[in-house]
Amino acid sequence: MLNDFINQFWPATIDGLAFGSIYALIALGYTMVYGVLRLINFAHSEVFMIGTFGAMFVPFVLGINSALTGIALVGVIIAMILAGMLASAGTAIALEQIAYRPLRKRGASRLAALISAIGASIFLQELFALLVIPEVFNRPQQGRIQMGLPRLMERTELFSIFGHSVRVDQVLVIVAAIGMMIALDALVNRTKIGRGIRATAQNPEAAVLMGVDINKIVRMTFLIGGGMAGVAGALYLISYENTNYYIGFLFGIKAFTAAVLGGIGNLRGALVGGVMLGLVENYGAIFFGSDWKHVISFTILVLVLMFRPTGILGESLQQARA
Repeated sequence: MLNDFINQFWPATIDGLAFGSIYALIALGYTMVYGVLRLINFAHSEVFMIGTFGAMFVPFVLGINSALTGIALVGVIIAMILAGMLASAGTAIALEQIAYRPLRKRGASRLAALISAIGASIFLQELFALLVIPEVFNRPQQGRIQMGLPRLMERTELFSIFGHSVRVDQVLVIVAAIGMMIALDALVNRTKIGRGIRATAQNPEAAVLMGVDINKIVRMTFLIGGGMAGVAGALYLISYENTNYYIGFLFGIKAFTAAVLGGIGNLRGALVGGVMLGLVENYGAIFFGSDWKHVISFTILVLVLMFRPTGILGESLQQARA
């Protein structure tokens, strides 16, 4: 077993970093909404799911059915990421307007918002299973099966580490995710919108007195978090070439685990938690088999909630400083 771990260490590490990057991007949506509203947005998993379909719409419309190269490939990848961001961000804003804002205006409890989130999640799953997939993608009676994407880029080796190849799609996922996280960190810490987000997270009443438009800040928070989930959806689709109407369930729970592991409400904690979860999952699969991946993830969630509920970094968004 130890020999298996040694032999598979580098492939498992690269795969873990790629999956962990996707978890981290999704986790950013959970952590931002929690930091501002103290709300766990469980419908965020479906925001990711819709991002995968938004990205899939691009090659579907363009009629792409074979691998691309050069400028054409770059253009399609950028278009898929933008489409995923647009679909997910639009969904996140709609959720805020329809499922959460009316409850906030009435001063409803957090339990009511949580129930609303679960209801919205189920609604979006069934909507895509019954209506969107059959109608938009011309797959009648097939909304509940996995949908594949034609290979857009060849899985060529970019470089190797100790004799183990690192593919171009894996590097794309990791680099793109890191770039988006750096951009988000800069936005939250160095811009006017970011100051508004941090002020609202720290003290909403004082933020209002200082002229901060709370509704605008909440809307921007959902927009940014949704956009990150859309990027994650596009990167997942490009790399793993499949999606379905319930794909958000497991990814959403694992991204929530990553957010809790790193420190819920902490942007950098989402990155740390996502990467750590991806690595631990893959390392655990070497010892116990791939069927145990989900068990490992949920075990980590339970253990963190039991022994360190504040997460690894612990600091929340409301405590961040300019």
